[in-house]
Amino acid sequence: LQHLADLEFLWLYDNQLTGTIPAELGALSSLERLELNGNQLIGTIPAELGALSSLETLSLFGNRLTGTIPAELGALSSLETLVLQSNNLSGSMPSDVCNLRTTNGGLLFFLVVDCKSEVACSCCTRCF
Repeated sequence: LQHLADLEFLWLYDNQLTGTIPAELGALSSLERLELNGNQLIGTIPAELGALSSLETLSLFGNRLTGTIPAELGALSSLETLVLQSNNLSGSMPSDVCNLRTTNGGLLFFLVVDCKSEVACSCCTRCF
């Protein structure tokens, strides 16, 4: 992955991918869109994704991800869209992520998670 430093878009949705999300994706410093939705990914969301300073869209819905949402995602100051529903996530939406809706002009305008039953979220724009 280190040879993909200039990669801006990674669309691998609906490909029946299995396994975990590689933490090494966090080293793709130019990445603006990461869409891994509609696969069969397991494990947790890597905290390393919080290093993707150019990331505008993170779409991981429709997998089998578990654990909590990493607070490190709150460092994604360019993030506009975060879609995490239809997984098996738990806990609460980190306050650092919620702050993206209000700080720096509130770029994060679309925040979706399973907040009706699995993840407590007072700042989500849509709950499933």
